[in-house]
Amino acid sequence: MSPTLTSAALRPRTAEPAGASVRGLCLGAVLCVLVAGCTGATPAATTQTPAAANTQAAASGVSQTLIDAARKEGAVVWYTSVETSVAEEVARKFEAKYAGVKVEVNRTGSERVMQRVLQEAQASVKAVDVIHTSDAGNFVDLKDRNMLAKYVPAAVEKYPTNFKNADGFYFVWRSSMSVPAYNPKLIPAQDTPRTWQDLLDPKWKGKMVSAHPSYSGTIVTWEAAITDLYKSDFLESLAKQDVMLVQSAQDPVTKVTSGERPLAINGTDYSYFVDKKKGNPVEVIYPTDGSPLVTSPSAIAVDAPHPNAARLFTEYLFDMEAQQTLVDDGLYSGHPDVKYPADRKKLTDLKLLTEDDLKLQQQAEELKKTFTQAFGA
Repeated sequence: MSPTLTSAALRPRTAEPAGASVRGLCLGAVLCVLVAGCTGATPAATTQTPAAANTQAAASGVSQTLIDAARKEGAVVWYTSVETSVAEEVARKFEAKYAGVKVEVNRTGSERVMQRVLQEAQASVKAVDVIHTSDAGNFVDLKDRNMLAKYVPAAVEKYPTNFKNADGFYFVWRSSMSVPAYNPKLIPAQDTPRTWQDLLDPKWKGKMVSAHPSYSGTIVTWEAAITDLYKSDFLESLAKQDVMLVQSAQDPVTKVTSGERPLAINGTDYSYFVDKKKGNPVEVIYPTDGSPLVTSPSAIAVDAPHPNAARLFTEYLFDMEAQQTLVDDGLYSGHPDVKYPADRKKLTDLKLLTEDDLKLQQQAEELKKTFTQAFGA
């Protein structure tokens, strides 16, 4: 039977606006610093220097001069793949702290963010200020194309080395895992799959949902990790299970909590965490054979139409308030001062599967093609 394909509408918070390289953040190294604080080196890069900031900037990286310049610009345009509720919460808190600077949130899947950024650049449209996706390979590509501005927010000085691009072009803003989840009202805990191979059990046929790598950078990383673990034969076998396909990594949770498909193959652990906090019936599964770790960088566009607002917003994104917001919503942070919820899994408790950002860049299109061929959509 062919898979069911549903679409997820884009949900911008406001109207959309008009219209040899750094190999950066090795995900294996990021894992090391998330778990144990180890460090590593990254190669040198070409540079693209933004307008000079106030030399008397405060230790936080935010001077009154920068705030005034951002308020004069009036807005910052943010292309992001983080869940809509999280993006809007971050935007509201920023606007409350820096009155007069509005955040235009344009939320869609990572691959759509990247596609839009490239299309606008080709058309000489300067619309986006700050770019964030869950496909780390995107930032290797954008850096190679000289489409990122060099800017180092002050707070990242506290971050482990491997959360940083050595020359200051992009930084890991958040981390999560792409793992299964289930509806406990429909599947008893003792009957849930424990490994990825368990998903191939015939009893799950017609009961599972998966997001798509052609839309979601999270699922690109998930597929890369699973393919490394079990080769492409696993996907071909999984596709025979009559899997419902959705777009975003945020979409499976709605199918699970509604009972339409009681078992999600992937998605993001933080979206399940958020929905569970709301009282919805969903529980996360961390497979014993490994959980794909997804790192999600952020950067300023080299042609940002609101450069000062972009710098101010970037300072905020990496500082304590925004990072604690992410952690409270189930994400993982490189900021050393955040406090994790008591019921949140520690990374040291899990077997993590990691992928390198350069490898993701090089293999992304082939991964999307392989998935589409296996599932027929």
